[in-house]
Amino acid sequence: MPVWSFDSADSAATAAALLLALAIDRWWGEPPAALHPVVWMGRALGACGARVAPERATGRDLWSFWLAALAWCSLAAIVLVASCALQWAALAHLPAWGAALALGLLLKPLLAWRMLRAEVLAVEAALGESLQAGRERLSWLVSRDVQRLDATAVRESAIESLAENLSDSVVAPLFWFVLLGLPGAALYRFANTADAMWGYPGMRGGRYWKWAGKWAARADDVLSWLPARITAVLLWGVSRGNGARLTDLRAQSRLTPSPNGGWPMGAMALALGVRLSKPGVYVLNAPGRAPQAADTQRAVRLASKTLLALVVLAVAALLLIAIVHTHV
Repeated sequence: MPVWSFDSADSAATAAALLLALAIDRWWGEPPAALHPVVWMGRALGACGARVAPERATGRDLWSFWLAALAWCSLAAIVLVASCALQWAALAHLPAWGAALALGLLLKPLLAWRMLRAEVLAVEAALGESLQAGRERLSWLVSRDVQRLDATAVRESAIESLAENLSDSVVAPLFWFVLLGLPGAALYRFANTADAMWGYPGMRGGRYWKWAGKWAARADDVLSWLPARITAVLLWGVSRGNGARLTDLRAQSRLTPSPNGGWPMGAMALALGVRLSKPGVYVLNAPGRAPQAADTQRAVRLASKTLLALVVLAVAALLLIAIVHTHV
């Protein structure tokens, strides 16, 4: 299934499954929670987190660090074994069209473009009703305190979330699926979910995560490194740079504490010509203007074009591999 298998049938099945997963996402969206593998991952992480993270702040806590690392690796192993078994069953026991269908259905829950797009637009619609409505809707999308944000800050947060989650929830799962098949996409989604639940520098949910969450945070950083930069370059490309150079994009990426988040967020700020910020933490494209309602729509269109560019490149590469190896 993965590219490095050099199997033309697998490459063609990967391309078909990718397109099918995106079609399912567009027309039907997310599966019910009871059938959603990311929900299962979250429940397992929640149960383990209650046992590996202490209830109060501690000093250098290597016990919590290694205990959480062991729990992460154990759960990741389960995800890998299950996804490998499902992929093997599809490829070994189904015809080519059946394998593509099965893998597309299995891939879909690991990406979430329709939901991300809808949530960002819902924040803008709520903001049109009132500031408080916009704040409340934004709280569904981000973990930061929204009650002190003004209308501009609410809009900035929604656009930032769109850019960052375009990488985390769409581009990265597709990237790892193309590279390593279903196990790659599943492992990435697990790592990203673990980071969202465990990767905090302090207290959250009555637990202290500074040490217990380090492994999860670093694992997500590693797996998101290349997809974040691919997302940023594609965003820059579909906006034709908007007058900015790639060196400008690199400069913006260094302004955030995250080694990855600044890339897609900085690219979006430059592409729109707006300022995006998190109060007291960073300001991206500081000379830019404050974003307006129309900029949220523009951001969604740019994200859609970025996804389309990624899909075209990925499918073209996979089909080229299939054609080459058919004639070898």
